[in-house]
Amino acid sequence: MADTLSPDHEDFLDVDAELAEQERDIRDAVREFAKDRLAPHVGDWFEHGRLPARELAVEFGKLGVFGMHLDGYGCAGTTATAYAVACRELEAVDSGLRSFVSVQGSLAMKAIHRWGSEDHRAEWLPRMAAGEAIGCFGLTEPDAGSDPGSMRTRARRDGTDWILDGTKMWITNGSVADVAVVWAQTGDGVRGFVVPTDTPGFSAPEIEHKLSLRASVTSELVLDGVRLPDSAAFPEVRGLRGPLTCLNEARFGILAGVVGAARTCYLAARDYTLVREQFGRPLAAFQLTQRKLADMVVEVNRASLLALQVSRLSDTGRLHHNHVSVGKLANVRAALDVARSARTLLGANGISLEYPVMRHMANLETVLTYEGTEEMHALSIGQAVTGIPAFR
Repeated sequence: MADTLSPDHEDFLDVDAELAEQERDIRDAVREFAKDRLAPHVGDWFEHGRLPARELAVEFGKLGVFGMHLDGYGCAGTTATAYAVACRELEAVDSGLRSFVSVQGSLAMKAIHRWGSEDHRAEWLPRMAAGEAIGCFGLTEPDAGSDPGSMRTRARRDGTDWILDGTKMWITNGSVADVAVVWAQTGDGVRGFVVPTDTPGFSAPEIEHKLSLRASVTSELVLDGVRLPDSAAFPEVRGLRGPLTCLNEARFGILAGVVGAARTCYLAARDYTLVREQFGRPLAAFQLTQRKLADMVVEVNRASLLALQVSRLSDTGRLHHNHVSVGKLANVRAALDVARSARTLLGANGISLEYPVMRHMANLETVLTYEGTEEMHALSIGQAVTGIPAFR
């Protein structure tokens, strides 16, 4: 007969009981750091549209979360599940903070680790893992989002050098980066380049007036006759396989991270409705309120289980990019539903930065469309189950 103990309202299905001891230790360390160092300041960072990126980079480096799922070069070499849990605890505070970490580790560092030369790895990865150098990933362009193959950035030969010209858009960490991984069209297909950001012709104007992901640095990359030696190019990879491999890593971090955002919104709504009284009773005593809270619990725990399963598939070498598409599509949608429902339960207070809900809700509108829109992931899944591509 089942135990009669009541479930934990924070982890209703006891999903974290499936974590290994090291994974729980990492969860606890990142959660404590996020609570003590990040949560007290994130509302101010969001309101003023700024992030102390350099300062936080060093602290994240000491925490060991940059490239934590990579091996060697100062990286921790953890399981994918441990990385997922770290992303969850960071995004429980803010999507912009998880994005800072995942762009550094899953995009810039992953690209150098997987596709770079040994010189690239030795020069950049130890410094990036320690937070002494910040990286960004230049793929998206003003006219090339879901269709990266239509990018206009070009790299042409000039003797033994490369000359890069073009513009990238919506680049996290761009204006604070020390190194940019830039993808460009060449006569030999799309290739990746390691670009130190102090190279003449490189600039990264910051994008302002954002209404979402305000606690995050977002920039344009402008490459105006950027001259690079031949050694700056990734030596082997050609075509979109290079950047898409990295994007799959970043999407994995997203599908895990948004579980944290959803959990925070649910807990904020639960705590608020237990103390807020109307008609002489706590809001939590009304049937319609309890229905919303029940739906939130279901969605948070379903998303948590999905993230755990995708993590285990990665750890056992069985992960397919369509698995990641299922997770990104389902979990972001679930997190948005939870945030929107939580906002209604907080009433007018739901739009205040004194509470985390509206901030998460605004952030998740961006998370829904970056690293592959909902539509693109749906089409990817549709192709997987029918065998028929419907992208064009």
